[in-house]
Amino acid sequence: MNDAYPNAHMVHLPVHASWLNQVEIYFSVLQRKALTPDDFPNLDAVAGRLMAFQDHYNRTAQPFDWTFSRTDLNQLLARISDHEPDAPYPATA
Repeated sequence: MNDAYPNAHMVHLPVHASWLNQVEIYFSVLQRKALTPDDFPNLDAVAGRLMAFQDHYNRTAQPFDWTFSRTDLNQLLARISDHEPDAPYPATA
């Protein structure tokens, strides 16, 4: 990877780090609120449900109240580092 893309750096993100990715959160909400159950008669019905959800979400969305702090992150990285001493990130930031 580094030879093909010398300016790119791979970063390990824990699978439970949804708080890092607003798009992942949006699609999670979309899946739970609009696409489940997935019993649509056709693609037009899916498109209609998606557009209706988007319109509703844009009218009612509120900012997420993040509770995961820098201290929490440092503690998490320290715990991971204890179990993975060769991990590519420092124990403290």
